Amino acid sequence: MPIAVRPSPADFSSFAPARPRLRLSAHGALAALVAAALPALLQAQTVATPPTTMQAITVTGTAPLNNDTPPAYAGGLVARGGQAGVLGNMDYMDMPFTQTSYTAKLIENQQARTLGEVLKNDPSVQTGLGYGNQAESFVIRGLPQYNDDLSFNGLYGILPRQVLPTEMIERVEVFKGASAFLNGAAPGGSSLGGVINIQPKRAQDEPLTRLKLDYTSRGQVGGGVDIGRRWGEDGRYGIRVNAAHRDGETDVRDSDMRSTVGTIGLDYRGEKLRASLDAGYQRVRFDRPRPNVNLTGAVPDAPDTDINFGQPWTYSELESTFGVARLEYDLAPAWTTYAAVGVSRDKEDGIYSSPTVDGTGTGTTGLLEVPYQRDSVTGEIGLRGEFNTGSVGHRVNLAYSALNTTARQAWEMAFTDLPATSIYEEGSAPRPPVNLSGGDMDDPNISRRTQLRSLALSDTLSLLDGDLLLTLGGRYQAITDNGYNLTTTEQESHYNESVVTPVVGLVLRPWDTVSVYANYIEGLTQGDVAPVNDQVTNPGEILAPYRTKQFEAGVKVDLGDVGGSLGVFQIQKPEAYTDPDTGVFATNGKQRNRGIELTMYGEPIEGWRLIGGVTLMQPTLRNTAGGINDGNDAAGVSRFAAVLGSEWDVSGVPGLTLQANVRHQGSQYTSAANEYKMGSWTRLDLGAAYQTKVSGHNVVLRAGVDNVTDRRYWATVGTTAANGSLTPGRGRVFKLSMSADF
Repeated sequence: MPIAVRPSPADFSSFAPARPRLRLSAHGALAALVAAALPALLQAQTVATPPTTMQAITVTGTAPLNNDTPPAYAGGLVARGGQAGVLGNMDYMDMPFTQTSYTAKLIENQQARTLGEVLKNDPSVQTGLGYGNQAESFVIRGLPQYNDDLSFNGLYGILPRQVLPTEMIERVEVFKGASAFLNGAAPGGSSLGGVINIQPKRAQDEPLTRLKLDYTSRGQVGGGVDIGRRWGEDGRYGIRVNAAHRDGETDVRDSDMRSTVGTIGLDYRGEKLRASLDAGYQRVRFDRPRPNVNLTGAVPDAPDTDINFGQPWTYSELESTFGVARLEYDLAPAWTTYAAVGVSRDKEDGIYSSPTVDGTGTGTTGLLEVPYQRDSVTGEIGLRGEFNTGSVGHRVNLAYSALNTTARQAWEMAFTDLPATSIYEEGSAPRPPVNLSGGDMDDPNISRRTQLRSLALSDTLSLLDGDLLLTLGGRYQAITDNGYNLTTTEQESHYNESVVTPVVGLVLRPWDTVSVYANYIEGLTQGDVAPVNDQVTNPGEILAPYRTKQFEAGVKVDLGDVGGSLGVFQIQKPEAYTDPDTGVFATNGKQRNRGIELTMYGEPIEGWRLIGGVTLMQPTLRNTAGGINDGNDAAGVSRFAAVLGSEWDVSGVPGLTLQANVRHQGSQYTSAANEYKMGSWTRLDLGAAYQTKVSGHNVVLRAGVDNVTDRRYWATVGTTAANGSLTPGRGRVFKLSMSADF
């Protein structure tokens, strides 16, 4: 049957019933928008993002139900869309949410070594470190996203913990906002303000054999290969192999890092059947890393960028192995079923030490030694289909997902008679004696078992010939969590709760170049456990799951060469505390983040590419213990952040590209009391790339300098310590690399 289709990569209007193409007048569009989006606008504000230049055409049949990864936008630094959880790959203009997908081209051009270096381009994301180690942690829209809760092609619990090198990454998809319906609850208890999804590399139609060499100051040297091939009828079979090794001193004096990573991606793309298999191995070791700094009160001045106040006896070693198989099959022209299963094992050994200092930068340094192992098995199965009821088109999704995680752990700690230290001197404190321990350090026992089960159902209705899309859905999520004594192995805690999280999403297309959207969606994570101390009358009680509620609305614009968005949102997250009068630990407080996001990207002039944005945030605490912090800002959240990146192909020198990136991060309070504040900072990164041919082979030479001015600064505030913890900013870093295609 003929249907009206917009020719975009992930086209929701493909299931609109056939009828004359409708274009709303400006007044008609405004009236429809107000009527549809008013409930969200009353409680939120407005958001936006990139569009698609489209013309109405008539075709016969249906568009694919499981679209490929959306193509790159003009300039190639970001993509036209990405994976929206259970809804699958979507074009950004048809998505009632906000998402930015950073491409492999951006990663290569900026010589980004880790995920955190990619996300410096996003003003809504902050990057920090964990306790004593180099685990990257993120804050999206003012709420934490732990590295443990990254998703891999839509599946949680698969990717390596703490640090993720970029060699295997084709896309970094940053979904901004609550996502419990789309992705389910994250196993690590974060992702309430957003989700980072990693898309793996796939073999392209053109054969690829690429050799890479790189250098990072002070003495980090690395190399790798990237090989891709397709074969068989119409290139149905594909293989992509990436391997890299890097070793040497980091930009911090006397701090060493060694990493080895290898991945393989196999895929098959038949007429009805599509299949893939991704597997990888990663091993990373840090010796004497420079850690976070815990505070007792005032914020000290940032130390010199090359001073390593990390202790010589500290280290962190991480080893990860993972694999994911995925299958899609077209049951009929309008119905597709899919399934995926993944397994992973992560091992960690380390001795960590973070100094706790006052406003003068002096204090003591502790010790924590932790052997840890995480084993995960995850999977999903689903069905997508399209049909019409009269003048209304429907795209339905039904999906079931499951995740089992088993953690093994032991620990030793020093917390008394701690040696003195200063963040302005090289670390040289003696290793303190252990005061407290738990479990078998040589053979850790099971510490925790977590099971997540969920069932999601949605229907996206197409009205007004595809100009109006309404998504309605819900996910039933069951969370089971068991905690065990590390020494006796007896079960100490049990948690079994379930909840339904809804979604309502609206997209209105008054013009081909403009998309107006609004959504209501919730986030979900496990509740806290009441602490065991003299002030708490319900020690060990596990609270019900936290449900974060989000309202969002915005406008997305696509002018072909330039795209952008402007929008507003409100996220309200529950907070737990001990009531000072009753001693009951319960969910009473709230953190309400209201924000405005502006993004832009594209290639406004041939050879000149831009990417950037601005985020304004109002992170307000409400109903705090005794009301003493009501109206204060939440700790670790900037009210203002801005990024502007640019690439310029020099017309007078063919093959030469110059790059610049400026990021400003606003100040942040170190605790809920708002007594002390980390200062704002601005950083400038510069780079250049030169493409040429050597003996007929494509060669790219790249050079870059991060933090050109070698500014001293605190990068962000963490909230794991009572008075806050500070991540020291990286100093001036030189990067060189060469890639050659054979």
